[in-house]
Amino acid sequence: MSETHEARIKRLRMRSMRRGIKEMDLILDRYAGLRLAALGPSELDLYDALLEENDHDLYAWVTGQAVPPAALSALIADIKASLADPARPEAGSA
Repeated sequence: MSETHEARIKRLRMRSMRRGIKEMDLILDRYAGLRLAALGPSELDLYDALLEENDHDLYAWVTGQAVPPAALSALIADIKASLADPARPEAGSA
């Protein structure tokens, strides 16, 4: 049974805000609220893969303390850009 686009967004959003370290909960929940609905299927596949990564690695990549893998670099750059986006969705919205 295939997952609908809406169900996939909802699942990814939940996984974004229920990480392991609070910093990544906040960063990825914000990103998910701002960007997930606009992503296409292949971009959602990449985001789904990103969510499998270790939180400490993700945090190092997002904060520039380490270089992300080439396959994730554009997505990490978009996550960084979302942190500077003036639109600030409320936690749990979208």
